[in-house]
Amino acid sequence: MHRVLLFVLITILTAACSDKEVGDVSLGVFTTKDIKIDALQDPIVSGVTCHISSIEANLDLSDPSDSSIACRQTGEITVQMLSQIDQSDAGEVVFKKSKSIFFKNMKVRRIYDKTNHTLIYVSYSTKEISGSYKHSLSTVPLWETIAQDK
Repeated sequence: MHRVLLFVLITILTAACSDKEVGDVSLGVFTTKDIKIDALQDPIVSGVTCHISSIEANLDLSDPSDSSIACRQTGEITVQMLSQIDQSDAGEVVFKKSKSIFFKNMKVRRIYDKTNHTLIYVSYSTKEISGSYKHSLSTVPLWETIAQDK
């Protein structure tokens, strides 16, 4: 029993740590909930950085599903980068963060809207048993980039 409690405690403490964390906003003196802000550089389209905010409830077993995302072009975006991404309607997951010891995750998915020359980033939560309707969306237009000129 002690091993299980120790495992739970270690999981909670390590889940709160992030080497990509750029902000931490306390929601008050008498609460254990904070808004954490992570910076994510797209692993393939390295000219895009997304900032994702979400609630972390340090003493709870599960964090709320709410999140917000804002993505911007912060560097060069090339045709070669776009040729390497999943261009299906579902896109691909580019970021995943545990939000619970019960298999709840926050994910960021990149989708390429080829018609409008825009990258779409969707932040959402998933659970093993049921999904969550809470999500957030941000777009990065490729207008006047090297990728658009070709």
